[in-house]
Amino acid sequence: MNKNIILRKAVANEAPIIWEILAAAIERRSDQWQDGYPNEIVVADDLSKQYGYVLVEGKTIIGYCALILNDEPAYKTIEGQWLSNEYFMVIHRVAIAPDHLEKGLVQTMFTYIEKLAKEQDIHSLRADTNFDNAAMLNLLQKMGYHYCGEVMMRGGKRKAFEKYCE
Repeated sequence: MNKNIILRKAVANEAPIIWEILAAAIERRSDQWQDGYPNEIVVADDLSKQYGYVLVEGKTIIGYCALILNDEPAYKTIEGQWLSNEYFMVIHRVAIAPDHLEKGLVQTMFTYIEKLAKEQDIHSLRADTNFDNAAMLNLLQKMGYHYCGEVMMRGGKRKAFEKYCE
């Protein structure tokens, strides 16, 4: 990992930069995130609840994600089965700034997320993605996430994944 890159909690005044990154990601997506989500209200909510994290290189924010502890109502009902019933960390709203794409930064972000979870004694990481999000599906497989089934998110089915880290 690049030692100049860190993952840290986002702060409220970074909301405009975070929204720029997410808005650019929305434009790149096919079906996922085409229903008005996420939006600036979601970002503000992430920040107020301390869910927002930024990937930073030097002083430049190059990525964003929301990390939610043990709370995702959509994950309570899964067509399939989670690997564990333990406390878990949900990874949502993963996006990289347009001028930093194709550098493996989502993988870097996920590595930092795993480290953060371990520091908090959380062994279960969960995420979901659209059926056509090939880049995220490939990354989840590469990073050792297991396909657990399907969940309903905002009226549509998503593939759900979990990684259990000892």
